[in-house]
Amino acid sequence: MARDWNDVFILDREPGAAGGAPVAAEPVARERRRGLLRRLRENLSKTRQALQAEVQATLFDTLDDETWERLEEALIMADVGARTTAEVVERLEREATSGQVEGGEALQARLVELLAEQAAAGDGRIDLRHAPTVVMVAGVNGTGKTTTIGKLAWHLTREQGLRVVLGAADTFRAAAVEQLEEWGRRAGCEVVTGPAGGDPGSVAFEAVRLGREEGADVVIVDTAGRLHTQDDLMAELAKVRRVISKQLDGAPHETLLTVDATTGQNGLRQAQLFSEATPISGIVLTKLDGTAKGGIALAIARELAIPVKLIGVGEQLDDLRPFDPDDYAQALLAP
Repeated sequence: MARDWNDVFILDREPGAAGGAPVAAEPVARERRRGLLRRLRENLSKTRQALQAEVQATLFDTLDDETWERLEEALIMADVGARTTAEVVERLEREATSGQVEGGEALQARLVELLAEQAAAGDGRIDLRHAPTVVMVAGVNGTGKTTTIGKLAWHLTREQGLRVVLGAADTFRAAAVEQLEEWGRRAGCEVVTGPAGGDPGSVAFEAVRLGREEGADVVIVDTAGRLHTQDDLMAELAKVRRVISKQLDGAPHETLLTVDATTGQNGLRQAQLFSEATPISGIVLTKLDGTAKGGIALAIARELAIPVKLIGVGEQLDDLRPFDPDDYAQALLAP
């Protein structure tokens, strides 16, 4: 699974070519990844503290019904999800009972491994081999959708050396357009806009057209996050997708959904509803630094079989990063 930006993007060229970020030497790369893991542990401190208050090696000193009930309760409180929790606890209990895993530290380490397995769903990479690659980003307002697009554009242009066009198709929220335009200036991207309250499909169409005509590598289309009813929102999203596909066969090539981690199981429900309205290729889980419900990443990956591709753990540019199930599980529970 992806660990850094060079890992997460599938490109026709080697990372660092054509003006992109140079590939670090292996010792430097290892140290950088250790640093990222340390920061991830800090960013997930609320969930980590909540879990570790219950899930310590001493929890497994006595293996009885109460042990497994306490473990189940801790995981559910972290929003790992009832189904995922049941599978993890049942497997760990079976391995402990059979003697496959013995001792508190070994059981805790095995729990980390099982959580990492649950968090891994599908391909966590983003395929950018199309010309141009069209990425549609969806999500309700307040989930960090527009900020995610801006940060993603910055990494693509400044670190990968790619040419990016942004489409401000969230025409119902003036602040979204202004915010995207500001990110466009920072990242050096052209931004296609339309009149306030105008047709989002028209903006998406123009963004893809401009990207094709000017030889852009990637076109990222923001979509409306709030309409009068949920049905309207889903219908609008499906319409934008149809418009994009008519402009470029096979597009959008990636559809990313931003989900606010602080909403817990409600975020899981949002992901389910969006995935029923349009194919979702990946989740961007935002605001993980502000919640004790970080287990939602596992619930989404396991229960919806949609890979979490990116996570947001703060306001800085480096706080949008590729999702790595192993690092994530370690950041939650490893001592």
